[in-house]
Amino acid sequence: MNDTPAQRGLAILGSTGSIGTQALDVVKRHPERFRIEVLTAQNNADLLITQALEFKPNVVVIANEDKYNQVQEALGPKDIKVYAGQKALASVMEMDTVDMVLTAVVGYAGLLPTVRAIEYGKAIALANKETLVVAGDLVTRLAKEKGVNIYPVDSEHSAIFQCLVGEFHNPIEKIILTASGGPFRGRDREFLASVTKEQALKHPNWDMGAKITIDSASLMNKGLEVIEAKWLFGLEPSQVDVVVHKESIIHSLVQFEDGSIKAQLGLPDMRLPIQYALGFPDRLSADFPRFNFADYPALHFEQPDMETFRNLKLAFTALERGGNMPCILNAANEIAVAAFLRDQVSFLGMSDVVEGCLEKVAYIAQPTLDEYVATDEETRTLAKALID
Repeated sequence: MNDTPAQRGLAILGSTGSIGTQALDVVKRHPERFRIEVLTAQNNADLLITQALEFKPNVVVIANEDKYNQVQEALGPKDIKVYAGQKALASVMEMDTVDMVLTAVVGYAGLLPTVRAIEYGKAIALANKETLVVAGDLVTRLAKEKGVNIYPVDSEHSAIFQCLVGEFHNPIEKIILTASGGPFRGRDREFLASVTKEQALKHPNWDMGAKITIDSASLMNKGLEVIEAKWLFGLEPSQVDVVVHKESIIHSLVQFEDGSIKAQLGLPDMRLPIQYALGFPDRLSADFPRFNFADYPALHFEQPDMETFRNLKLAFTALERGGNMPCILNAANEIAVAAFLRDQVSFLGMSDVVEGCLEKVAYIAQPTLDEYVATDEETRTLAKALID
């Protein structure tokens, strides 16, 4: 009898980003467990080509159709199929050789390919929190209907998932998501009024892409994670709490109805939650740096300041109202962050844009997928108008 697990065929959506590159590092460490079937990128053709030459997938997709010829000329002679465009991104989810899809693209762009992957019965390793923020009700219902497991990759949600192994029959009283507080923890609105993108991009603990780093600085990232957690773990908004923990050692906690709390600890390293999701239910060996209690004689916790960092409060408001409100929140924030990175709106002004969109875009209690798409488009148009 052969007890060796079968190789998992992986599609990595967003392979050139921070999560995608770290996922490929995990794959490289465990070639006996994983093979790469699909790699995709939005614009970074050069790195996509380099990755494809190393990992030899069946298919690559470059979403930016202007880069197709460059990628095809480099990979076509290597018997690697090359496609371009958003439709191709969704179509490759149908491949029989793909067992699991790691959704690591940034923002709303992850929704439609993730939905397509679920429709074709692929297990999902979800690093794209916006998929559940935008359409959590629709996505979780579809996953249940298709018998598809969604494994969280965000460090906080992975921590919750790890704490729940062996506890799924026990009711959760609440979960507690930890937040580093970002580079501006403890600062007041007067300070925040004049911060620059260079300051906001200096995260104290994590090395991430620009968009998520800005979201972390504004606490919107934690707000999006609150909404994602509600759908991943089937919770009411009142069962999700946030605590600021500047060291980022405890990645999140679960409190059960007997009052007991379980926590998952480790150094800030995204490869661990990525590897846990890709290899579940097995814990694969790793030589990542180990946490040493002697290096952290004290761990600190404090309540988030939701009056100063309004994005977190706006996220809780959107979650409590439900419907298409989280979709509006996400779309407005994506436009606001892009504008902040172009010096077109201030750090505090991003929250004004989000709040304005939540007030002005029409509320839909139970949106269809088409209505989510329309809400996203309407919100982006309004957000741009509010910035201009």
